[in-house]
Amino acid sequence: MIIWQDSMKLASAIYDLIAKLPETEKYGLRSQMARAAVSIPSNIAEGSSRNNADFKRFLQIALGSSYELETQVLLLVELHLVRFEDIQDTIAQIDGLQRKMNAFISQLRTQIESNKRNKKPNT
Repeated sequence: MIIWQDSMKLASAIYDLIAKLPETEKYGLRSQMARAAVSIPSNIAEGSSRNNADFKRFLQIALGSSYELETQVLLLVELHLVRFEDIQDTIAQIDGLQRKMNAFISQLRTQIESNKRNKKPNT
């Protein structure tokens, strides 16, 4: 699954980025960013083993984690821990993954609604 592969690459990139942060951020942004980065592929993986409605919910959680992560990455610039140029590719990576997840969520939503319409009542 492409979104899972992309999220794994993003998690790896985030770990590379947080490794460069000062030790004082070990229990601050480093920890928060690591959790958010790991949450994305983890929720995609877990959701893929479920039905479409549950999968959609897990994708929505992964999407929320990606927005949380994007905020944290941008906060690094605000706190003068990195320059924007240092995170530009990471932000683009996050944005691309968010677009793909949104498209997949929409596709699942359409399938779920179609299945509901086509479901015949028990007689």
